[in-house]
Amino acid sequence: MIDLPKRGVATGVVRPKQRDTNRTSTAVADRIVTARDLAWRKFKRHRLGMVSAAVLLVVYLVCAFAEFFAPYHPEESSSYFYLPPQRVHFADAAGKFNLRPFVYGLTKEVDLQSFQVKYTENRDERRPVHFLVQRPKAIAGPGRQQQRIVLYGVDEPGSIYLLGTDYRGRDLLTRILHGGRVTLTIGLFGVFVSSVLGAVLGTISGYFGGLVDNLIQRLIEVLSSIPTLPLWLALAAILPPTWPSTYVYWGIVMILAILGWTGLGRQIRAKVLSIKERDYVMAARACGAGHERIMFRHIIPNVISHIIVIVTLALPEMILAESSLSFLGLGIKPPLASWGLLLQDAQSLHVIRTAPWIMLPGVFIVITVLCFNFLGDGLRDAMDPYN
Repeated sequence: MIDLPKRGVATGVVRPKQRDTNRTSTAVADRIVTARDLAWRKFKRHRLGMVSAAVLLVVYLVCAFAEFFAPYHPEESSSYFYLPPQRVHFADAAGKFNLRPFVYGLTKEVDLQSFQVKYTENRDERRPVHFLVQRPKAIAGPGRQQQRIVLYGVDEPGSIYLLGTDYRGRDLLTRILHGGRVTLTIGLFGVFVSSVLGAVLGTISGYFGGLVDNLIQRLIEVLSSIPTLPLWLALAAILPPTWPSTYVYWGIVMILAILGWTGLGRQIRAKVLSIKERDYVMAARACGAGHERIMFRHIIPNVISHIIVIVTLALPEMILAESSLSFLGLGIKPPLASWGLLLQDAQSLHVIRTAPWIMLPGVFIVITVLCFNFLGDGLRDAMDPYN
């Protein structure tokens, strides 16, 4: 007689375990890596691109909140004309260290030989630097009674000019931050409009071909054959001189956008010519999808990565274009300020020799342009599927 094993008693027979399908599918889903993840991993390995992105983020944030980081109003003048950058001290003349930074008072002396004003530090007058200081919101009018919080400042009648002053005694750091807001936003808005024009017209040119393609390509060739700087100058000169600064701002944006879409349009056309013959586009056309749906749902999303790279590389060109127009007197008008407009004060060799800190806006332009170029290189390497 054979005894059957009782329920719950081990018999030595190994039964196959049932596979947990939910856990397996979750683990497989966790291992799926999208193209965006691969691009981000490649971009993180591009150290110069990461550093450039961090620098640009800091520059944009500081310029966006210029009222907080700038100690003065951009049009606030003082009696310190062409004052060199002030030094911030932590130790006094006796060598005693102070946790709170301070600046010394200033005395003015006129050199009778060169008729230039020279500034020396008055070691008997110390001005401690305070943080989160209240300052008037405006230099005149109702805003004079309103207060705003700034990052740092000194007690009146003292002053602190970390990057010096210009010919009217205005704080150069304040004007650089407010001017950077204008220059950087013109680049963003101009590139946005030009990228939309280039993407739409380039897609239409490559998708339809024929007469439409010929007309758009001939327009691109005409605009590209005209020298850029004279065309900028001619269009900027058309702007009415009676326009206020805000109208001139948007006029410069439209000029740069209208002339900046040609390169992107030609590159998008080449991409569309290769994409429109692929299987998923042919399948969408066979299912009865219209031209607009195919272009905006199947073609443009597949060239977004290329558009991002081109836009990143086009931003420094927009910044240099605005700076050139403002430097030549055909761009931004006062009371607005831009980096190119601030560089107008450095047109004289005498000013450069006696007050070289006036060229600091040019340093900000160079740093911003280099960071955008390095960022564009990093994005191009990260989004290249064959890299």
